[in-house]
Amino acid sequence: AKLSENGVAGFILANGALSGGGEEYKIRRKLIENDIVEAIVILPRSMFYTTDISVTLWILNKNKKARIVQLPDATRNYRNRENEILFLDLREKGIPFEKKFTQFSPDNILEITQTYHNWQTSPPLEGCPEDGVVYQNVPEFCHSATLEEVKAKDFSLVPSKYITFVNRDENIDFDDKMTALQSEFSELLKAEAQSKNDLLTVFKELGYEL
Repeated sequence: AKLSENGVAGFILANGALSGGGEEYKIRRKLIENDIVEAIVILPRSMFYTTDISVTLWILNKNKKARIVQLPDATRNYRNRENEILFLDLREKGIPFEKKFTQFSPDNILEITQTYHNWQTSPPLEGCPEDGVVYQNVPEFCHSATLEEVKAKDFSLVPSKYITFVNRDENIDFDDKMTALQSEFSELLKAEAQSKNDLLTVFKELGYEL
């Protein structure tokens, strides 16, 4: 209600608001049905001095229609994003800051902002040209969901319900893995036996044979 016709707002909430029930569910569903939610961005842990938990950045936009906007340094040709929500999972992004905190590097910021702006200005595609201008869904990073997808998830905004995650176990050849482990353990046992022999030799030379 406080936003103008073209107003955009961003605010931080605990992750529980993404799928909470009761009044939270009613508010979240109303925001989605009114097509105000533009992006849900889950942040890494330890980004704030007051808490180490992961939190979520909500971006609300009252005008997701196609339009041209003149910015101070660029002209942005927004596409129609009605009935779409962009999900970004940034929990694996970031670099250490003051030893126990996390911050985004310049490269992180560039990747995140370009992904968001590309989504705003180009339709989601399965493939992406070499120049990377057109938005694409990226496993473990981003996904553009339709309103129907969100309804099918009972209006949950948990990014992991939409972003594809890679099951790396499926790509493991267990015979090869076990052979490699067998070789590693064999070398470790040989090294352990050699260390034991060296220790016994030292004590023997000192006249204290074990």
